[in-house]
Amino acid sequence: MKIAILDEPQLEFAGGSRHIDPRSGIANYGPADAADTKVRTIRAAIVGTQEAIEGVRGWLDRCREPIAAKLSHLSHYYVPFPGFDTSVGYRSTIVINSRLERRIDRRALNKIVGLTPAEAIRQAVDLYDAELAALNEEPQCDVVIVCKPEALPEQGDPIEDPERPWKKAKPTPLGFDFHELLKARSLRTTRPIQVVKRETWDSTYKPKDRDDRRPQQDEATKAWNLHTALYYKAGGVPWRMTRNNKDLTSCFVGVSFYRSTDGQTLQTAVAQVFNERGDGVIVRGAQATPSKDDRQPHLTEDDAKDLLEQSLARYRSEHRTLPARVMLHKTSSFTSAELAGFRAAAESERLDQLELIWIPREESTRLFRIGEQPPLRGTMLSLTDTRHLLYTRGAVPFYKTYPGMYVPNALPFRLVDADSSPEQIAAELLALTKMNWNATQLDGKMPITVRTADSIGSILKHLGQNDRPAPRYAFYM
Repeated sequence: MKIAILDEPQLEFAGGSRHIDPRSGIANYGPADAADTKVRTIRAAIVGTQEAIEGVRGWLDRCREPIAAKLSHLSHYYVPFPGFDTSVGYRSTIVINSRLERRIDRRALNKIVGLTPAEAIRQAVDLYDAELAALNEEPQCDVVIVCKPEALPEQGDPIEDPERPWKKAKPTPLGFDFHELLKARSLRTTRPIQVVKRETWDSTYKPKDRDDRRPQQDEATKAWNLHTALYYKAGGVPWRMTRNNKDLTSCFVGVSFYRSTDGQTLQTAVAQVFNERGDGVIVRGAQATPSKDDRQPHLTEDDAKDLLEQSLARYRSEHRTLPARVMLHKTSSFTSAELAGFRAAAESERLDQLELIWIPREESTRLFRIGEQPPLRGTMLSLTDTRHLLYTRGAVPFYKTYPGMYVPNALPFRLVDADSSPEQIAAELLALTKMNWNATQLDGKMPITVRTADSIGSILKHLGQNDRPAPRYAFYM
């Protein structure tokens, strides 16, 4: 048993400048692709009710100017937003042409609210999807901002427990929501969408189902997160992972599994390819079969080979080259058939190096630290030569606090077939937790490979078997 503390990984910004914190890096240096574009003009469309369109436009106009950070002694955790303008921060501007505003009739939404929750969501998605289809004919558009209807239910009707009638009835889960269903529909269009809730642009609004223990983000943080997502979806590169010139060109593949919409036990594999630049490529694999031995989903040898070959083929079509090294993260253990399939694909594609890492869903082992703070982010515990765990959430010295609400759990990882040292692999996992452009905190929980492979499953399950998934990660986030 051995414990090590890893350094916080740096990120690369404009001009090769480096910083550990995304917000500080953007504010101080600008985005990683600043030299390629100088100034990026983001042509945005908006879909929503008239009130929502006006609210979002007004808020985006306010965000052109600096927004002060929340008053706190945690000066590195709450960072002022520099404004979204050509001279600061992202060195970009958002342009919204009135032609690209598509209004949803408030009366049509009001009629939907009285339906069952599932039918209300489906009909609301139909309304918005019709406007997305119309916008797809407009050439002067980079990204579509969708104002989510606030009155839309997200859960089924409450059902009482007959054995415990004194307890408050819990809503029944629907198995889908407005966000994922509309995202699935939008994959047929040529522009990514950004769903915005009313509490983003209206700080006075409080949803009925909000958990009071989880307060709203401060205004500056909202601005950071939304504008980072818009910048990436419009084709920008906010920041990159750093790479030594002597290192092999690497890409990272996340393989996860999800249930089909019919709820059957058969599951389908998903691969998400990610390189150091942060360019994501989505691939849908074959059906997986739960094993009787470990009750985890697994692929056949042929399907594992085909999945990695598809991933590399899609990677080649997007980047015009192949990586020398592939790091594959999988959320279930590796069977001998899967090992043979993945290795066969690496051989046929002439990869210099293939490393296979199992990232289990749970880990019972925990570390405790003297005092009030949890273990430091970057704490790595090696239980054996192949079994390790890494605290990707924890106390952050840069923030001078632990920025979480609950006791953090470690991220387990197991070396199945790897040439790199456990410390090198853990450092890459830690860096991959920072490649999430829906949030700008430096301490993500999951590496983007697994996080994305998990999240896109909720979207891909709504596609037909013959539907081809959009290749860019920007369409799913």
